[in-house]
Amino acid sequence: MRRSGPIKVLIVDDSALVRSILTRVLSAAQDICVVGGANDPFEARDLIIQHRPDVIILDIEMPRMNGLTFLRKLMVHYPVPVIMCSSVAPASSQAALDAIAAGAIDVVSKPTGGGSLAWRALAEDLVEKVRAAAVSMPTVPRGGLSSSARPTSFREAGIDPDRCLVVIGASTGGTEAIKTMLSNVPADFPPTAIVQHMPEGFTQSFAGRLNRFSPLTVTEAAQGDLLVAGRAFLARGGIQMMLRASAGQIRIQYGTQEPVNRHCPSVDVLFDSATRVVGRQIIGILLTGMGDDGARGLLALRKAGALTIGQDRNSCVVYGMPKVAFEIGAVQHQAPPAEIPKLILKCLASRAKAAAE
Repeated sequence: MRRSGPIKVLIVDDSALVRSILTRVLSAAQDICVVGGANDPFEARDLIIQHRPDVIILDIEMPRMNGLTFLRKLMVHYPVPVIMCSSVAPASSQAALDAIAAGAIDVVSKPTGGGSLAWRALAEDLVEKVRAAAVSMPTVPRGGLSSSARPTSFREAGIDPDRCLVVIGASTGGTEAIKTMLSNVPADFPPTAIVQHMPEGFTQSFAGRLNRFSPLTVTEAAQGDLLVAGRAFLARGGIQMMLRASAGQIRIQYGTQEPVNRHCPSVDVLFDSATRVVGRQIIGILLTGMGDDGARGLLALRKAGALTIGQDRNSCVVYGMPKVAFEIGAVQHQAPPAEIPKLILKCLASRAKAAAE
């Protein structure tokens, strides 16, 4: 998306202190201009008419009307990219995920401690999310394909899913992309490990949401979890997740809390660990998101013989990570999330046939 001038941002939060801090944080970026701050959605309505913001940062809990209700009204009358600003309380994190399903682009969590260092970390994250939101494609909330569109069973197709391994990385827009993809897999889909850039405290709720929509059993990954067919494991926020292979088994291993590519967890960390898994057919998938996390890891997977897939431009909220991966030669196939399961089965069947000839 081409644009001229700074990104106009409206902050909607009932805390004057939070509005002040976020205004100061965002205004430090030369390409961002905060055009106003509103105490509640009713004040926001007037400021939207006045300033026509490019991005809105929206609190969850506010007086007179909560953020989720306002977002749903906003998507009908003024469909602008929205970043939810939430606490990490379970109810708030669930509401933030509901907001993403309703059309919000992304979510950030307000610091509960850590003083100025915590707010500085939020600043760096928020500035990048505003930039990503400003170039994002409009989203229309929708479900995945019906179960009748799911590919046939892997075992019925003559492919042992336990001899395969799927690794997925995503960022902005990824929550709905992952949900769509996992809604369209068969129940005997290969063991799957997922990194979605998401604040600590939100991943358990997100895993629960995925579990409700997918034939797979989806959980937030725990140290030592065994990867088997029919299960998917979502990396916990705030810590690096890797795969550890031993005696023919693959287990989850958590590492440091140091960011890689500015992210924790990082897609590259997961993908790099998957290159060391032997005896499995690896499938690497990079979905929507800003930046380049996962691109180099996907290239390493392709060089190691993995099947590599990137989300196509038209279905991405932000065609950033998959675009970089495609440009450096890491991507063999591109497809929308709903079509990826069928593509995987088709490619694996083709590889098996070629190997048998």
